Amino acid sequence: MKKQLIHIKGTKDGLVLRLDDQCSYSELVEELEKKVTEGHLDGKIDVQLHLGKRYCTPEQKAQLIDVVEKQQKYCVKKIQSDVITMEESFKQHETNRFETYVGIVRSGQTLRVTGDILVLGDVNPNGRIEAGGNVHIAGKLKGIVHAGVNGNEEAIVSASHFEPTHILIGKHVEVMTNESQFILDHTHQIFAYLGENDIIAYDRIQELRNIRPNLSTYKGGS
Repeated sequence: MKKQLIHIKGTKDGLVLRLDDQCSYSELVEELEKKVTEGHLDGKIDVQLHLGKRYCTPEQKAQLIDVVEKQQKYCVKKIQSDVITMEESFKQHETNRFETYVGIVRSGQTLRVTGDILVLGDVNPNGRIEAGGNVHIAGKLKGIVHAGVNGNEEAIVSASHFEPTHILIGKHVEVMTNESQFILDHTHQIFAYLGENDIIAYDRIQELRNIRPNLSTYKGGS
């Protein structure tokens, strides 16, 4: 019995085509051409292609799209692969880096890191921290912090004493007003995160595990 090289699944968003990642590329193209000519569907159908662990060059991806869209009833919206390029791997490594800064971030000073940062010291007014990931401050935060500068909206900002002038997470900005500062002044050991409706929210550090459960990478016992 011939192995099925393409599995098709219907979803509310269209069709998902899971392509075999063990056969030769030429076999895959031949089978894909057969599959897309089968069936009689009305209207335009959105398609996602899942390549699995197969690496395809940009030219090969373009060919797969052409094969599917040759039948004008299909439109490829996404190509997904479990394989990442060296460039993507390096970028992921840089984003996952954790750096430690010991000292005071003074007025007019800016710290920039690609991943997470732990500051063992205070951040003075007009001091600024920009991080691709999370920002943790074991001290007083009285300046400006931008976490997730490259668009990571899961990033958080935590501090022992939370009294910033501005908090930015991803593309979202919170300018601290007297009213919000009054609330924060009564709570030490808190963190900021992007909550519902893309609004920056605050809570106690004790709640971090519930709000951002994936933040913990510790694999030992509880």
